Amino acid sequence: MEGMSLPEESGPVEDLPLVAPQLRALRRRASLTLEAAARAAGLSPAHLSRLETGQRQPSLPMLLGLARIYGTTVSELLGETVADRDAIVRAADMEPTAAGGWSYWQAGASGRGMQALRVHVPHGAQGDIVRVHPGEEWLYVLKGRLRLRLGDTAHVLAPGDSAHFDSLTPHRLAADGRDGTDLLFVHTLLQSPTAGLCVGPTAGVTP
Repeated sequence: MEGMSLPEESGPVEDLPLVAPQLRALRRRASLTLEAAARAAGLSPAHLSRLETGQRQPSLPMLLGLARIYGTTVSELLGETVADRDAIVRAADMEPTAAGGWSYWQAGASGRGMQALRVHVPHGAQGDIVRVHPGEEWLYVLKGRLRLRLGDTAHVLAPGDSAHFDSLTPHRLAADGRDGTDLLFVHTLLQSPTAGLCVGPTAGVTP
């Protein structure tokens, strides 16, 4: 499955840990070539290569997309250690991470079929990124107003509103207001066999 292209000119994010070693290792663990992984993520192979060599840092939407493709979580991409599948995540243990202007807090353990995040989307951050990928997404607006575009339809969600949609529908998220938007966000993860079906044959030597 070939995703829509994402903007590739975002500069380095200084407070995001270096993810290059993890990106390459997890792609290889998923048995995906550089070209197949880039195609599924809506990136060019050259841009994904720059991410893997540390020349560029990914935004949060890029990390979410790569986590789905590799069948893992954003935390594992960042090399963070999470308690072994603990059912409870205490507020005091949630450490914020910034990526591409967004801030997020891991709200679930690794190794699950879904990834749960609490996300803050500042006004004007990542609003031009359109995402398309297999899976499902569910979000719930905690604070502020969210502009959500699904295909050709635009929606404005207020606190208490939620959305649950097929991620193959082209979608875009942006804050509608200067104070930004706070969300609960859950998305399904792709395990590598399914990812292989979605991105096509992966025969050949993995770079």
